[in-house]
Amino acid sequence: MVALVDTNVLVYRVDGRFPAKQRKATELLRRGIAEDTVRIPHQAVVEFVAVATRPLSSGEPLLPTAEARREAEELLAQFEVLYPNEAVVRTALRGAAAYQLGWFDAHLWAYAEHFGLEELWSEDFQHDRLYGTVRAVNPFR
Repeated sequence: MVALVDTNVLVYRVDGRFPAKQRKATELLRRGIAEDTVRIPHQAVVEFVAVATRPLSSGEPLLPTAEARREAEELLAQFEVLYPNEAVVRTALRGAAAYQLGWFDAHLWAYAEHFGLEELWSEDFQHDRLYGTVRAVNPFR
């Protein structure tokens, strides 16, 4: 089964503040590379860089900007990245209305729905709920 990965999975892989989630995210992504079962939306790559370089309460970001950019380039090389098109945006508009999702979550879901992916791995959706043809799975439960 091929799954779409949300930004939070990508961020946890580099976030040492949550060691259990870091291990799980690393395991999921490594398995996804080995089995070619993970897709990443363009949106998650952009959000990853923004989140990883944002200063935390300590004043330091998770990653220095240069390292976050290098990680983004690695994501582009290691995974099939899905890009938006008019149909994805229209699906997101319908999903936001039908499921009362915020815009960025609706857009993320729309990638999975449009590209026929069965699962969406994210903390931001109701676990095990079916949204259209896509099942949301919280991999950190």
